[in-house]
Amino acid sequence: MVFPNENDEKARMALANRLFFRLYQCANMLHKTGTRAVEAEGLTTQQWAVLGALSREEAGAGMSVGELARYLKVSRQNLSGLIGRMERDGRVRMAQDARDRRARIVSMTPEGRQLWQQQALPKIHAYYAQVLEGFSINDTTHSLHYLLKLLENMQKVDEAQGGGEGVEAEEA
Repeated sequence: MVFPNENDEKARMALANRLFFRLYQCANMLHKTGTRAVEAEGLTTQQWAVLGALSREEAGAGMSVGELARYLKVSRQNLSGLIGRMERDGRVRMAQDARDRRARIVSMTPEGRQLWQQQALPKIHAYYAQVLEGFSINDTTHSLHYLLKLLENMQKVDEAQGGGEGVEAEEA
């Protein structure tokens, strides 16, 4: 059996530190530059994520607040304020779930869908093209694969820490 020596573990942790710092920087730059890409439409990256989630075929009838929070990996509290602002701006609407009167369903308004499809998406696609310049399809596929592995492991850590926020009322 081979035991990693102390230097191997130090090198692994140094690389891990660099990796997670770069992820942190990428998240911050995504927020900053992504918001600039769609600010003329009055959107932020958070609103972009909500509209993107609600635009998926499987979310055609809307999503409960809990489902949306779990999908976006955010707390209900953070999502609640965001949805309130988007509802005020006419981009989404909230309605009571016909199947579970305790749950609230979030869906895109026709105005929100038009904004998403005709104004935001072309700018988002242009942003993707700029940010992924020099990436082959293979590079993008591998990047996605590794990010999904990280996300899966982070979800396991979250569950072990007692996470899973936003589950209670919607799944009762």
